[in-house]
Amino acid sequence: MTSKFSSTSVETTLQSAITTSGATSMTVATGTGTALLGGVTLAAGNVDVFTVAIDVDTINEEIVFITDQTGDTMTIVRGRAGTSAVTHSAGASVKHVLSSYDLNNFQATVPPVASLAFSGSTSGTTTVQATAIAGTNTLTLPPTSNDTLVGLAATQTLTNKTLTAPKVNLALNAQTGTTYTLVAADSGKLVTSSNASAVVITIPPSIFGAGEQINVQSIGAGLTSFVAGVGVTITSTGATSAAPVLRAQHSACTIVCTASNTFTVIGDLV
Repeated sequence: MTSKFSSTSVETTLQSAITTSGATSMTVATGTGTALLGGVTLAAGNVDVFTVAIDVDTINEEIVFITDQTGDTMTIVRGRAGTSAVTHSAGASVKHVLSSYDLNNFQATVPPVASLAFSGSTSGTTTVQATAIAGTNTLTLPPTSNDTLVGLAATQTLTNKTLTAPKVNLALNAQTGTTYTLVAADSGKLVTSSNASAVVITIPPSIFGAGEQINVQSIGAGLTSFVAGVGVTITSTGATSAAPVLRAQHSACTIVCTASNTFTVIGDLV
């Protein structure tokens, strides 16, 4: 059950006596039921509770949970937070309270918790999950400014970061045909060309941005050459600057996008 709280709850009194300890409802003074709940709405199905005390600060004080409200009549769960279900006279005080049950429940569920869920600004939830690591660990979040955490699955740009002894795994794209046109996913990869015949790789327009790099290695007997797509400019130290060729089997090069649709090919070329 979920405890509900209100800062504007108004104390009231019982309209009629609770004559048995087994009673599961109470009626408060006419017209005061809504004010007692102080704007809280209890979900159907007894999933929410609103804590009140009857006969507040007397020997007959009893903590009860309100689980449903219809006007001035409340469905209640008796004898909560260590109190006992007893009889109460008409006119007994009824007041919203913070009980030991609420505080114990908070203590048991918050410090520490295995996970913490946050509602999204529009929909869905995000759960922060702690892993099973021995000992006490500290996660320090940016304390002085707005920031965004880096995620393993997210596509993000890191700026002004220093990497100490980083380990970068180079992804591979193995090509075995005699022609291939580079795609956006090749950025940062090693494209290998393996064919007994000559291989032609086309650098297409409007795919890569300035600073992106593609590595290429010719691992087959057929040598690999590069041609420009429509509107693309290639420069290199090759004999034909705009259409360089890898020198031999296992030769490699890096294609660097230096500006929009402009590339330089650096490597073991002829």
